[in-house]
Amino acid sequence: MTTKYINPYTDFGFKKLFGEEGSKDLLMDFLNQLLPPHHQVASLSFKNPEKTQSTPKERKAIFDIYCQNPDGERFIVEMQKAKVKFFKDRSLFYSTFPIKEQAKKGGWNFKLMPIYFVAILDFIYDEKEEAAKFRRDVSLKDQDGDIFYDKLHFKFLQMPLFTKQEHELETHFDKWIYFLKNLENFDHIPAILNEPIFQKGFEIAELAHLKPKQADDYQKSLLEYWEVKNVMDTSFEEGIIEGLAKGKIEGIIEGKIEGKIEGKIETLTLLLKSRFGVLTAEQREKINLLSEEQLNQVLNRLWTAQSLQDLF
Repeated sequence: MTTKYINPYTDFGFKKLFGEEGSKDLLMDFLNQLLPPHHQVASLSFKNPEKTQSTPKERKAIFDIYCQNPDGERFIVEMQKAKVKFFKDRSLFYSTFPIKEQAKKGGWNFKLMPIYFVAILDFIYDEKEEAAKFRRDVSLKDQDGDIFYDKLHFKFLQMPLFTKQEHELETHFDKWIYFLKNLENFDHIPAILNEPIFQKGFEIAELAHLKPKQADDYQKSLLEYWEVKNVMDTSFEEGIIEGLAKGKIEGIIEGKIEGKIEGKIETLTLLLKSRFGVLTAEQREKINLLSEEQLNQVLNRLWTAQSLQDLF
């Protein structure tokens, strides 16, 4: 069965759902499930997601979505596809840009507007901790746990830890997470999501509604998603580990090569399934027999092929 809706974890899919003027009401509805009553938003305006450095030597930041409400409160919304080192440090670094941009020349009293950093994570960043949490709300507190500063907040959602099924959804927030986590796998609108806000989300996300250029951009974004999502890189690293376990230089080299090819095979299989539907055993066997050069050729032709027969 071919996929009916976009993958919201891709750059294209995430911005299609939350980063366009026509879908701004979806973003506000989602954010209001995370924000306290005194910071609920009724209006938002998108800001430039690329924040430049103050000096040539400083690093710039590019947000997925950056917006503010009429009162000047800032909201950064990020979709993180794969685990990266120093994720917490990166989140804190990104939050400094909306802080610095509020600085005023002259007699400024240093008053700042609230900033919210919302990260939807397609991985578990605290998996080594005893009790990993799906949702983590972080703010500055003192040694007694009392709020010290109420204008800088981090909201982390570790999507793999959300395991509720349709019959277990209790809140509107539950429904949003269920929608995002399962969107690509739906073939119809579930009864529990048959509400105006989600109906609009499904309509925006339907692949059949994309224009040709958008469909092409989405397919490229999907390829990037699977590559970044460690399908190739993890297999490559596992190959190195396997080689090291053999205790030989030849083993390390062999492990690298095998891991790289296996990663490309897995990437290609997932992309073919997304574009053409379920593969037969014969088709999967044919893919497994491809050389690395042939795999590269097939991946390069994937977006122009009209069918599997045409592709191979």
